[in-house]
Amino acid sequence: MQENAPTVGLGIDIGGSGIKGAPVDLRTGEFIVDRVKAATPQPSLPAAVAKTVAEIASGFPDHAGPDAPLGVTFPAPIQHGVARTAANVDRSWIGTNVEELLAEATGRRVCAVNDADAAAVAEHRYGAARDADGVVLMTTLGTGIGTALLVGGRLVPNTELGHLEVDGFDAETRAASSVKDREGLSYEEWATERLQRYYSVLEALLWPDLIVVGGGVSRDSDKFLPLLRLRAPIVPAQLRNTAGIVGAAILAAERTAG
Repeated sequence: MQENAPTVGLGIDIGGSGIKGAPVDLRTGEFIVDRVKAATPQPSLPAAVAKTVAEIASGFPDHAGPDAPLGVTFPAPIQHGVARTAANVDRSWIGTNVEELLAEATGRRVCAVNDADAAAVAEHRYGAARDADGVVLMTTLGTGIGTALLVGGRLVPNTELGHLEVDGFDAETRAASSVKDREGLSYEEWATERLQRYYSVLEALLWPDLIVVGGGVSRDSDKFLPLLRLRAPIVPAQLRNTAGIVGAAILAAERTAG
């Protein structure tokens, strides 16, 4: 942690179906109290989501009061606080300044960040990529493929390499775990026919020193990661469902300290 950095931050993770948050001990990466979760409003319009975020943010007065840094993940590239796409939320978010909207709703300064980027920061600080040097690539395999890139521990934001064109296809339309389930692929078929090709292209472009794989399917990593033949070590994420909240809190605290 940076000198004089806060020791507690509040992280909130906005997803297509749920919004969850918790205060985080930034010395350990652990939740101080159990997280709170609410359903994402449907339709997930900005004003409705902002109201839910504000309700969650106000729910921890004894652990993360109004002066605690507030970091929020969002399922889209976030450029200078503005959402540039809207994959799993209402399209009215496109072009919305997420930080300004949520700051007005919560009465706090807000740091908004892409959800995969937040997860990668958390894994580097406390998880599978803890203190790793060089280039760390994180991928989250789920409905689509989220990616994040760290170089020397510094985040390169909004990489969106799940949409890399591989053999004429958007990569996530062939290699996401949802595709495995939809097409009835075995773990072996998915790993050797889809993931191997995808990760080989990423390696040729980025030459990562470590690859971390997240997403719900990472719980079954022993069924597919050993089948991949790559130059870099490839390991499952460790923080799983806590990573977004933790990473958002870290980034908000670092912005406050900076």
